[in-house]
Amino acid sequence: MVIELSGKRILILFFFFTLFLSSCNLNNQENNTIRLAYLQSDLHHLPAFVALEKGFFKPEGLSVEVSGIFKAGPELMSGFAAGSLDVGYVGLSPATVAVANKTAQVKVIAQVNKNGSAIVVGKNAPFKSLNDLKQKIIAIPGHSTIQDFLLRKALSNAGLSDTTITIITIKPPEMTGVLASNQIDAFIAWEPYPSMAITKNTGKILINSSDIWQNHPCCVLVVSTQFMQGNPSKVNSLFQAHLKSINYIKDNVMEAITIGMKYTGMDKKTVELALQNIQYDYRINTNQAIEYIEFLNKLGYTSIVNPQTFIQSLIITNE
Repeated sequence: MVIELSGKRILILFFFFTLFLSSCNLNNQENNTIRLAYLQSDLHHLPAFVALEKGFFKPEGLSVEVSGIFKAGPELMSGFAAGSLDVGYVGLSPATVAVANKTAQVKVIAQVNKNGSAIVVGKNAPFKSLNDLKQKIIAIPGHSTIQDFLLRKALSNAGLSDTTITIITIKPPEMTGVLASNQIDAFIAWEPYPSMAITKNTGKILINSSDIWQNHPCCVLVVSTQFMQGNPSKVNSLFQAHLKSINYIKDNVMEAITIGMKYTGMDKKTVELALQNIQYDYRINTNQAIEYIEFLNKLGYTSIVNPQTFIQSLIITNE
């Protein structure tokens, strides 16, 4: 078969072919850029801040851009649900709930930190224990967050029901101001907000989360299931950059504090105090994660039939 084309038609075809190649190249560039998210001013996510600040992703062959900074974990997970994120630093709780309820599909490739939250009351409040908070108002960052879980576990440990208090939702950046204006009686939040309440002379720690559940899992590093399936080597590289960040924090505390100040907007005293309440560790305790899921089931946030099988599917170890 012979096809005859005029010079004009050839030029038109060449023009559209060029546009097609340009579009392909643009898509390839976009596909090579990893879309990362973390929580606003969350010092738990210091490993992400260090990796970005020290350029730990590039030596691993990764091009990473910050595609979302969220105020709470459930909001961040909505980014995965929309397909707009590849990797995120987020609480184990919202990640678990999203996967269990099939609103997002992610895998946990590492833990970020243990502990790092606290129940805070007003500086001059007469409260000395949870029993003193009966019939009081306590703020949490959001339902199904790790702080929501920790508060309810603390109540359970004290033999109290969550019906003995009023739980409301407030974003952590707003909690200290609301506490200072006496609109709430207490809040539970991640660092550095409990420490900020102390350094701003507006609050005091009632209970550290480590006293509620010793060495409890908190934030994790997750990747979308689709990204993991298509980029297994990049997932391993992300883990290596994360591990490097955690080791860097341990070996360079003062510089880590400076980076923490930059990304949270907090003063040095607040960041220093907050870091005393956080332990950075990439290894997750699967038994604690299972215990956590059983509690989520009890609260009605999830209905996972076999927590152990679920955790084995959710957590992908890199050791």
